[in-house]
Amino acid sequence: MTKQQAPVAKNEYYDVVFTDLTHDGLGVAKVDGFPLFVKNALPGERANVKVVKVKKGYGYGRLIELYEPSPDRVEPPCPVYRQCGGCQLQHLSYGGQLKAKEKQVKEVLARIGKLDGVTVHPVIGMKNPWRYRNKAQVPVGEREGGLVAGFYKERSHEIIDMDACLIQQEKNDVVVQTVKRIAERYGIPPYDETTHKGVLRHIVARYGAATGEVMVVLVTRTEHLPHEQEIVRAIVREIPDVTSIVQNINPERTNVIFGAQTRVLWGSEFITDRIGDIQFAISARSFYQVNPEQTKVLYDKALEYAELTGSETVMDAYCGIGTISLFLARKAKHVYGVEIVPEAIEDAKRNAELNGITNVTFEVGAAEDVIPRWYQEGIRADCLVVDPPRKGCDASLLETIIAMKPPRVVYVSCNPATLARDLRILEDGGYETIEVQPVDMFPHTAHVECVAKIQLRL
Repeated sequence: MTKQQAPVAKNEYYDVVFTDLTHDGLGVAKVDGFPLFVKNALPGERANVKVVKVKKGYGYGRLIELYEPSPDRVEPPCPVYRQCGGCQLQHLSYGGQLKAKEKQVKEVLARIGKLDGVTVHPVIGMKNPWRYRNKAQVPVGEREGGLVAGFYKERSHEIIDMDACLIQQEKNDVVVQTVKRIAERYGIPPYDETTHKGVLRHIVARYGAATGEVMVVLVTRTEHLPHEQEIVRAIVREIPDVTSIVQNINPERTNVIFGAQTRVLWGSEFITDRIGDIQFAISARSFYQVNPEQTKVLYDKALEYAELTGSETVMDAYCGIGTISLFLARKAKHVYGVEIVPEAIEDAKRNAELNGITNVTFEVGAAEDVIPRWYQEGIRADCLVVDPPRKGCDASLLETIIAMKPPRVVYVSCNPATLARDLRILEDGGYETIEVQPVDMFPHTAHVECVAKIQLRL
């Protein structure tokens, strides 16, 4: 039997009509039923494309000429949008982005979860979808004898030098540029990942949107930071709102940004921020949502779906630094939070203390291990909240939920595909998905967060 030939060939040109967007923002066109994925293309557009890669069941193309642009096409305001891998949808109007994300959620729930009848609400967007990120993590390199700092070019480790990022808080741009100038002034050699030499790997800036507090983190390969005192004095002098200057040491050959060792060079170990009326202490390595305005929207929806009256026991799997737990605790009798990262649990306990919230218990461990033990100890959840990483819930946790049968489950998801998969498992285990609310946490990127309201089928 001969191998079936693809109807397209590499380096050939084709006229196509785009019909859809992928989950990562690529335009989808078909040539004789064969899918081509093309960057910077939008549904409804007619264009000429060049095929650049052919795989077994699909290919990739490059947009050569646009014959008929979409009415939703806009000119991206960012000067490095075409090179940078940070945003995928700046060429699509914001209204168009929200519609595309709603369509994506509906389609994956139907295709993966077989959940055609579930209500999916329109995506809750932002009034101003720019300058929302409260954390910048910027690699540092060298070009023509000078320092460069910016984000990586898409699918590469080539640094795009930039003065500003339009989805970052302006304060973070100022921090990165100022620290870059100071490091250059004192001749701090940037890290070279090829030779594993040099000192400064990343500049990390964290900003408390509600408090105005700024943290500067210098991620270095070496414990010794040349001209440390002079650099610290210069940062304090040139960044007026700085409240914390921290060095993180990462001596490994790795793409992971942070190393295990962190030391305070000046000021506090933490900055603080607020979501609603709850205060959070954020350290250099704390996980904290990067869009606090939309986080409040997301958590308010989770709280609404939990339907708490004050008498409930709630379990929060994947509780992180306690953000959702503390929101829920104000309306619940008691909240039990579990998280596998020990530092996050320390942060969660500190945040509970900071806010005077005493009806919470936090424990380190895997949710699929700890929650069954709580159940064996006689703790019964009236509501269980999950906020897992992109890979979704651990299969044994879903089995535990089905066995424990809490009347309500609230699922906060950063990946509609794994949400759909997990909802199917819960549905088959006796639960019913009532509604799903998508929230646009990351405008101009292809990501979308969702909150699902689930209850035990009567």
